[in-house]
Amino acid sequence: MKRIVLWLIFLFPMLFWSQSQQQQFVLFDVTFTYTKQDADTSSPSQSHYYVTGHSLNPNRPKNWTSPVDYRNGTVHIRIEVLEKPPGNEPTKWTLCYIPNHGQGNGYGCTGTDLFTEEGVYEKDVPMTEFWENESIIWEEGIKQMDLVIKDDSGGQGHAHKRTDHEKFFPTKVRITMVQVAKGATYDESFVTEN
Repeated sequence: MKRIVLWLIFLFPMLFWSQSQQQQFVLFDVTFTYTKQDADTSSPSQSHYYVTGHSLNPNRPKNWTSPVDYRNGTVHIRIEVLEKPPGNEPTKWTLCYIPNHGQGNGYGCTGTDLFTEEGVYEKDVPMTEFWENESIIWEEGIKQMDLVIKDDSGGQGHAHKRTDHEKFFPTKVRITMVQVAKGATYDESFVTEN
């Protein structure tokens, strides 16, 4: 009996740890400097920073609906603005999920809040409440993320098109997205210090 109790004492924390690990995962955590030249020459679309390959968590789930439901959970968006040109020009990054297979528009986007100065900005966004989230076939996963620097004018406000582009470039940011399962709560320990 004593051996069984000891075994349960050892096993229970491991089961709990495994379950808590499955309740969220870091989709990506990238730090980069972005210049006007980067925005002008990014391909296939200008003002885009592409998160692909090993920059995107290679262990992300193939199916975002089962066995763990991330599709109906939330995404924790954290941006650390490390360098920003003077002038406090309102800026944001649109964060677009590019699926392995889409429908309708073929992709969906959320984003950071507007920011005007250096600092850390965080928010949680329901996965069912951002632009074109239903255009992604979540059962088939995500192949990349497209990050787009914009002004405060809306969807087409790409920063590289501005005549006063020096208010946006160069900039240095760290952007992290943590996917949190339905019913779970974001755990800040998933974001480590650089």
